[in-house]
Amino acid sequence: MAPASTWAIGLIAVLAAVVALDPFRLSPIADLPHFTAKPVRLSSLGDTNFPRDNDNKLQRSEIRYVNEIMGPESLSFDPQGRGPYTGVADGRIMRWDGPQKGFTEFATIYRKGSEYCKPQSPPAMNLTYEHICGRPLGLRFREDTGELYIADAYFGLLVVGPEGGEAKSVVSEAEGVPFNFTNDVAIDADGTVYFTDSSANYQRRRFLMAALSGDDSGRLLSYNPLTEETKVLYRGLQFPNGLAISKDASFLVLSETTTSRLLRFWIKGEKAGTLETFVNLPGFPDNVRVNEKGEFWVAIHCRRTYLVGALFAYPWARKLFLKLPIPHNYLYLIFLGGTPHAMALRYDAEGKLLEVLEDQTGKTVKLISEIEERDGQLWMGSVLMPYIAVYTK
Repeated sequence: MAPASTWAIGLIAVLAAVVALDPFRLSPIADLPHFTAKPVRLSSLGDTNFPRDNDNKLQRSEIRYVNEIMGPESLSFDPQGRGPYTGVADGRIMRWDGPQKGFTEFATIYRKGSEYCKPQSPPAMNLTYEHICGRPLGLRFREDTGELYIADAYFGLLVVGPEGGEAKSVVSEAEGVPFNFTNDVAIDADGTVYFTDSSANYQRRRFLMAALSGDDSGRLLSYNPLTEETKVLYRGLQFPNGLAISKDASFLVLSETTTSRLLRFWIKGEKAGTLETFVNLPGFPDNVRVNEKGEFWVAIHCRRTYLVGALFAYPWARKLFLKLPIPHNYLYLIFLGGTPHAMALRYDAEGKLLEVLEDQTGKTVKLISEIEERDGQLWMGSVLMPYIAVYTK
């Protein structure tokens, strides 16, 4: 064998060993010794036939409250029409009180005076201490009592009264398993609270690993305020995320982020207690909300590229890829497809696509986590952005 070939084979062997063993601990999973890449239930690697909004209508959105808040994942209005209320990165629930007062503190997850949880100016991400300060995600008001229920990523299901203050714990575990990534909440007219726990193995700070691992420890749960009973309605979900109740209250629509689909969980009728695919999506869904007509708005975190689709389809390729020395910020850009972009989808109660709204280049709206339709406007929050976008239909 020629010396050059011998050197080439030797170099390839060394590189393969470095990737396999990761002796310098440079890979994204270097500190996850028990990382496992599980199969992911994808309908396709990518969907080039999915309708696009080539007019980029979301670029007409108005960007509000820039640098007044950080990471407004979920938006809600109280029974009196005040708001929006939103949870932000430092663990507080804020309420918009008009242009003179601006955003004011309505509630907190942490105890008053916590050194790590003081508001910053300008507002900033608080990844280092969010497990101490809390990270409120999904928010929903109970219409008859005015109570605000909060899905906090670290502290479980919480509630605060109509006057605000320090949120109180409702429940933080089910069947002896603590909530590790409580994500969203929906409330039925009878007071039943439905919520998601995205993963028993990964916290919110590791949301990308929760998706890339194919982790299937997510759960859909319910809480009855009258009996104080918590039930696990469904387990084995791959990153259960947003949640909404149909207008007739017969089923829940649940976004399963890793698999790029909406699921329908029946809560009434002959199919009660069963789960089925409602819609296959072209990207990774975040929150889902229902409007007055009973239609569902779905926020797509990003479209799924063929590269990412292939990685999700083949666990061995995904794990090999994650052994490469890729910084987390570059890994996230690969997950995004290179550029932040916004996509909003509207479906009817039968799962028929009604509308596609996009900002394909992220010129105006870069990322969205939730879409709340109100008085002919779409209010869009993002867990990563320092603003709220408002699109007038």
